[in-house]
Amino acid sequence: MPLALLALAVGAFGIGTTEFVMMGLLPNVADDLGISIPTAGHLVSAYALGVVIGAPLLAAVTARMPRRRVLIGLMVLFVAGNALSAAAPDYHWLMAARFLSGLPHGAFFGVGAVVATGLVAPERKARSVSLMFLGLTVANIVGVPVATAMGQQLGWRATFLAVSAIGLVAIAALAFLVPADHAHGESGGLRGEIRALRSVPVWLALGTTVAGFGALFSAYSYVTPMLTDAAGYAESSVTLLLALFGVGATAGNLLGGRLADHSLRGTLFGGLTALVVVLALFPLMMGAAWGAAIAVALLGMAAFTTGSPLQLMVMEKASAAPSLASSANQAAFNLANAGGAWIGGLALAAGFGVTSPAVAGAFLAVLGLAVAGLAYVVDLRSPAPMPAAGNERLVASGEPRREASRR
Repeated sequence: MPLALLALAVGAFGIGTTEFVMMGLLPNVADDLGISIPTAGHLVSAYALGVVIGAPLLAAVTARMPRRRVLIGLMVLFVAGNALSAAAPDYHWLMAARFLSGLPHGAFFGVGAVVATGLVAPERKARSVSLMFLGLTVANIVGVPVATAMGQQLGWRATFLAVSAIGLVAIAALAFLVPADHAHGESGGLRGEIRALRSVPVWLALGTTVAGFGALFSAYSYVTPMLTDAAGYAESSVTLLLALFGVGATAGNLLGGRLADHSLRGTLFGGLTALVVVLALFPLMMGAAWGAAIAVALLGMAAFTTGSPLQLMVMEKASAAPSLASSANQAAFNLANAGGAWIGGLALAAGFGVTSPAVAGAFLAVLGLAVAGLAYVVDLRSPAPMPAAGNERLVASGEPRREASRR
């Protein structure tokens, strides 16, 4: 695997850290700025809103720019947003800075996935995407706990300065390691990108992302009360258990990338099926401390097994102009975050019990399977498109066509 993937992973590590660290710093930010914790929670929403708006917008406006330049520019915007967060004088300035920090998130992963797949042989595409996403999952194991501890000891502003430093390292790595010849020449610019996004199979793939990861966030958003109220863990133990989720997510991400290179659809259907089973068993497993720990790790593993296959499927369905569709998949992921948490909250509010968000998530995962199945049927009934020059496409079975020679 080329070293350029390391540069993408460093950027993903910084993005993953700044996305999730705010959740651990809410009490510190609220005390310092004189606001309530629920009000401080809007800072999380501001970042997510930036991702949803910025992912397709920035991918579209940079459609004709060389991809390495786009990645560096996105990371410069990321550094600026985090530096402004550290210097924010009040809540409203911090809200605007967090929105700015979220703007490059989706476009970075979207364009980065296109670059990653272009660096490797066709039979290693999914694995290359999983290695880029490795930075995101490792951030949940290392970056977020360390950044949270730094914010608690040195002040929350120090955390955002440290994240800005990670962004500067990523900029240097991108400049030196990513080849300069990855440009959007085959996309036909903005019109080509938008035309590719009109495809029904692309929207079915995006719908699978929303339903599948909505299932994850329906349960994960309320995993802390499940662990304390149902499994009987002390609040001090929750951080370690959430690290188990990160370990499971990292393992699932790597496993999904490796398996998807052999069978994309098989990996996707297998991951979603595993997610249904894990979420359905959550209420039972939360009845014992050891079962709860296993359930949290399996949740991360099952959900992130589908990450690389979904990203690659969206790109393959829009292979003539994949950057906008790939970035839109990141917006879909954040919509899944918000929608899944909302649906899980409805189950709680209805009085179905502390583990009911997991059951609601199981139904969402079944919906994801249904949408993925519909996408498969549409593929079978559609004539096979001609592949774009120099690009591989997936056939209806989800198996990559092999080239006689490797890149």
